[in-house]
Amino acid sequence: MSTRNSRLTVFELVLLPIFGVLMYVSKLLMEFLPNIHLLAMFITVFTLTYRWKALIPIYVYVFLLLFISGFSLWWVPNLYTWTVLWGIVMLFPRRMPRKWQAVVYPVVCALHGFAYGIICAPTQALLYDLDWRGMVAWIAAGIPFDAIHGVGNLLTGLLVLPLVDLLKRLHKTVQKS
Repeated sequence: MSTRNSRLTVFELVLLPIFGVLMYVSKLLMEFLPNIHLLAMFITVFTLTYRWKALIPIYVYVFLLLFISGFSLWWVPNLYTWTVLWGIVMLFPRRMPRKWQAVVYPVVCALHGFAYGIICAPTQALLYDLDWRGMVAWIAAGIPFDAIHGVGNLLTGLLVLPLVDLLKRLHKTVQKS
């Protein structure tokens, strides 16, 4: 597949930013559900399919969030929280048995959701001048939201493998034409 090549193809130059827009639109469409969205699932799918190139849709999403929603301190952790998930997925072996993948990737998505408040906490502490106890209190106050986030990510993470397969078929179709 062309994604092993370190160079971006024209197809990827068009498709990857569109995926970032898709991430943003999916987030907007699901805002009626608190802390449930498709972002972790998309990031995992794009990382498994495009490896380092998955950073393109991630940061298209992050900067769309900035430009459309406006800058505020809540936005700053977005600069790295999604990259943490990308990095974790990048660490897994590419040739993991399919049965393991079916369990590992939804669990990774879930763990990212459960840990989201902890991942954001250092930045929040710096931005809002929280001491250690204040940061721990901030994390504790967010536990119910992180629990919802984690369960939602687990459920949406079940779509990872079917979507990776779909993208691989799409690439094969494009390469044939």
